[in-house]
Amino acid sequence: MSKYRTTCLIRGDDGRAIRGILDRIADKWTLLVVAALDGERMRFTELQQRIPGISQRMLTRTVRHLERDGLVTRTAFPEVPPRVEYELTAMGRTLIEPAAALAEWAIDNNPAIELSQAAYDARHPR
Repeated sequence: MSKYRTTCLIRGDDGRAIRGILDRIADKWTLLVVAALDGERMRFTELQQRIPGISQRMLTRTVRHLERDGLVTRTAFPEVPPRVEYELTAMGRTLIEPAAALAEWAIDNNPAIELSQAAYDARHPR
Protein backbone atom coordinates (compact mmCIF):
# COMPACT_ATOMS: atom_id res chain seq x y z
CA MET A 1 0.00 0.00 0.00
CA SER A 2 1.35 3.44 -0.89
CA LYS A 3 2.41 5.97 1.74
CA TYR A 4 -0.20 8.38 0.36
CA ARG A 5 -2.98 5.85 0.74
CA THR A 6 -1.85 4.87 4.22
CA THR A 7 -1.53 8.46 5.39
CA CYS A 8 -4.48 10.05 3.67
CA LEU A 9 -7.11 7.37 3.47
CA ILE A 10 -6.44 4.68 6.04
CA ARG A 11 -4.90 6.59 8.96
CA GLY A 12 -7.04 9.65 8.43
CA ASP A 13 -10.75 10.19 8.13
CA ASP A 14 -11.19 9.32 4.45
CA GLY A 15 -9.34 12.51 3.58
CA ARG A 16 -11.75 15.01 5.17
CA ALA A 17 -9.14 16.65 7.44
CA ILE A 18 -6.60 16.78 4.65
CA ARG A 19 -9.07 18.37 2.23
CA GLY A 20 -10.03 20.96 4.83
CA ILE A 21 -6.45 21.93 5.65
CA LEU A 22 -5.31 21.92 2.02
CA ASP A 23 -8.30 24.05 1.10
CA ARG A 24 -7.03 26.64 3.57
CA ILE A 25 -3.27 26.55 3.01
CA ALA A 26 -3.19 25.83 -0.72
CA ASP A 27 -5.16 28.89 -1.75
CA LYS A 28 -3.63 31.63 -3.86
CA TRP A 29 -2.13 33.68 -1.00
CA THR A 30 -1.66 31.67 2.20
CA LEU A 31 1.73 30.12 1.49
CA LEU A 32 3.04 33.48 0.28
CA VAL A 33 1.96 35.09 3.57
CA VAL A 34 3.55 32.26 5.54
CA ALA A 35 6.79 32.58 3.56
CA ALA A 36 6.86 36.36 4.08
CA LEU A 37 6.47 35.89 7.84
CA ASP A 38 9.18 33.21 8.04
CA GLY A 39 11.44 34.34 10.88
CA GLU A 40 9.97 37.82 11.04
CA ARG A 41 7.33 39.86 12.82
CA MET A 42 5.67 42.35 10.47
CA ARG A 43 3.17 45.12 10.36
CA PHE A 44 0.27 44.77 7.93
CA THR A 45 1.60 47.31 5.39
CA GLU A 46 5.06 45.75 5.45
CA LEU A 47 3.54 42.33 4.88
CA GLN A 48 1.45 43.63 2.00
CA GLN A 49 4.54 45.15 0.36
CA ARG A 50 6.31 41.77 0.50
CA ILE A 51 3.53 40.02 -1.42
CA PRO A 52 3.15 41.52 -4.89
CA GLY A 53 -0.41 41.63 -6.17
CA ILE A 54 -2.26 40.94 -2.92
CA SER A 55 -5.04 43.37 -2.14
CA GLN A 56 -5.66 44.78 1.31
CA ARG A 57 -8.93 42.83 1.47
CA MET A 58 -7.30 39.50 0.56
CA LEU A 59 -4.43 40.02 2.97
CA THR A 60 -6.90 40.81 5.75
CA ARG A 61 -8.90 37.65 4.98
CA THR A 62 -5.78 35.52 4.75
CA VAL A 63 -4.21 36.64 8.04
CA ARG A 64 -7.57 36.27 9.79
CA HIS A 65 -7.87 32.69 8.56
CA LEU A 66 -4.28 31.96 9.57
CA GLU A 67 -4.89 33.45 12.99
CA ARG A 68 -8.07 31.40 13.41
CA ASP A 69 -6.19 28.25 12.41
CA GLY A 70 -3.45 28.95 14.96
CA LEU A 71 -0.71 29.54 12.40
CA VAL A 72 -0.29 33.30 12.93
CA THR A 73 -0.52 35.55 15.94
CA ARG A 74 -1.81 39.10 15.73
CA THR A 75 -0.58 41.56 18.32
CA ALA A 76 -2.31 44.94 18.61
CA PHE A 77 -0.44 47.68 20.45
CA PRO A 78 -2.44 50.42 22.22
CA GLU A 79 -0.82 53.31 20.37
CA VAL A 80 -1.98 56.21 18.27
CA PRO A 81 -2.09 55.43 15.42
CA PRO A 82 -2.79 51.77 16.19
CA ARG A 83 0.02 49.33 15.45
CA VAL A 84 -0.62 45.67 14.65
CA GLU A 85 2.04 43.04 14.06
CA TYR A 86 1.80 39.51 12.71
CA GLU A 87 4.12 36.55 13.20
CA LEU A 88 4.05 32.80 12.74
CA THR A 89 3.23 30.62 15.70
CA ALA A 90 5.30 27.53 16.50
CA MET A 91 2.81 25.47 14.49
CA GLY A 92 2.95 28.00 11.64
CA ARG A 93 6.73 27.65 11.51
CA THR A 94 6.36 23.89 10.97
CA LEU A 95 4.65 24.69 7.66
CA ILE A 96 7.80 26.36 6.23
CA GLU A 97 9.69 23.19 5.28
CA PRO A 98 6.84 21.40 3.45
CA ALA A 99 5.76 24.68 1.85
CA ALA A 100 9.29 25.31 0.60
CA ALA A 101 9.45 21.78 -0.82
CA LEU A 102 6.14 22.32 -2.61
CA ALA A 103 7.29 25.71 -3.94
CA GLU A 104 10.52 24.17 -5.25
CA TRP A 105 8.56 21.38 -6.91
CA ALA A 106 6.24 23.92 -8.55
CA ILE A 107 9.13 26.05 -9.83
CA ASP A 108 11.10 23.03 -11.07
CA ASN A 109 8.11 21.48 -12.84
CA ASN A 110 6.33 24.58 -14.12
CA PRO A 111 7.99 24.56 -17.58
CA ALA A 112 7.03 20.91 -18.17
CA ILE A 113 3.50 21.54 -16.91
CA GLU A 114 3.11 24.53 -19.23
CA LEU A 115 4.30 22.40 -22.18
CA SER A 116 1.80 19.68 -21.25
CA GLN A 117 -0.99 22.22 -20.97
CA ALA A 118 -0.14 23.71 -24.37
CA ALA A 119 -0.04 20.24 -25.98
CA TYR A 120 -3.35 19.29 -24.37
CA ASP A 121 -4.97 22.57 -25.44
CA ALA A 122 -3.73 22.02 -29.02
CA ARG A 123 -5.34 18.55 -29.05
CA HIS A 124 -8.57 19.78 -27.44
CA PRO A 125 -9.47 23.19 -28.87
CA ARG A 126 -12.23 25.01 -27.09
